[in-house]
Amino acid sequence: MTTPPLYNLSFTAASLRPELAGILAEHYLDSGSWDETKEWALSTNALQCSSATSSNRLEREIRPRLQTLTADQLELLSQSGMDSKTALSWLAAVKKSPFLFDFSSELLRNKLEVFDVTLRPSDYENFIEQHTSQQSQLADISESSLDKLRRVLLRMLREVGILGEGPEFGTLSRPVIPSDVFSVIIADHPKWLAAFLAPDHEISSFLPAS
Repeated sequence: MTTPPLYNLSFTAASLRPELAGILAEHYLDSGSWDETKEWALSTNALQCSSATSSNRLEREIRPRLQTLTADQLELLSQSGMDSKTALSWLAAVKKSPFLFDFSSELLRNKLEVFDVTLRPSDYENFIEQHTSQQSQLADISESSLDKLRRVLLRMLREVGILGEGPEFGTLSRPVIPSDVFSVIIADHPKWLAAFLAPDHEISSFLPAS
């Protein structure tokens, strides 16, 4: 049996923050160094934080997300409009966080497949329960941290357009992927479309014939 990737729950330090992701991506492309980009962001307060502690925490989460992106994805993030920046920020988040990818590609896609578009607290709780046996981070998490996990997750889903207004937590729908973002996702790997709730048959159509 394949061991699932460990859930890194550090994403609670920041929601998508596409405007800040774009700033870091642009500076990295200019400097060619993530270390230099980190030093610049912290020394100039480029992330617009009220304290050094907050700046460190935000930088420590956003930069590693961006480091999962391809060169083309970073280039697009640095120069695109806000819709594309937001989609790419979600892509970066799910590439770094298996929890976010699994939640969207498993739970949310399955709900859409059976035309159940209402996201309920019980959906979230069942997902946590189902994955706790294989993920020690979930087994050991405190109630307050679990609450923050849920709040940041829901905020991200709203930001990228997956979760809209509605009963319970809200109503699910497939987000619109800007065409330029779609192209750089396909060039990377079509599997990432699952985080945007694309069904398997659609993803398979973009895979090379075996």
